[in-house]
Amino acid sequence: MIRNARPSDWDDLMDIYARARRFMKQAGNPTQWGDSSPREQQIRDDIRLGHSYVYVLEGRVQAVFAMIPGEDPTYRVIQGAWLNDLPYCAVHRVASRGEVKGVATQVLEWCMDRCGNIRIDTHDDNLPMQHVLEKNGFVRCGRIWSEDGSPRIAYQKCR
Repeated sequence: MIRNARPSDWDDLMDIYARARRFMKQAGNPTQWGDSSPREQQIRDDIRLGHSYVYVLEGRVQAVFAMIPGEDPTYRVIQGAWLNDLPYCAVHRVASRGEVKGVATQVLEWCMDRCGNIRIDTHDDNLPMQHVLEKNGFVRCGRIWSEDGSPRIAYQKCR
């Protein structure tokens, strides 16, 4: 089940993001989230704005992500080309507890069912996420730059 994240989910979210940062480092991607991303205030804002969602299985929060409708400022400039210029949702901050296989696929399918036009990005070193995106039909569209100026691989999928 996927539902909006609640303030009462805070401890689970912090645990999942800490686990995701450790996994990224072990998988050869130490810089995408470093030791402190996503920022706590960003997570609080996602919850407050209704953009944060959790994947719950058997009463346990297994994953967290943000799905944000509307234009993402970091997606305005792309070296390459988006598949279309239609309204879209941006998916960010996808993280799993690592206990259940296929969670990212289920999250991406849920997002597509609700929006139908998804943009997402990931770090060059985040090979697991690149694999998940490409396995799920996302098209590599080019390169964008995150708020801190670091490059990311841009993906999109639309119906």
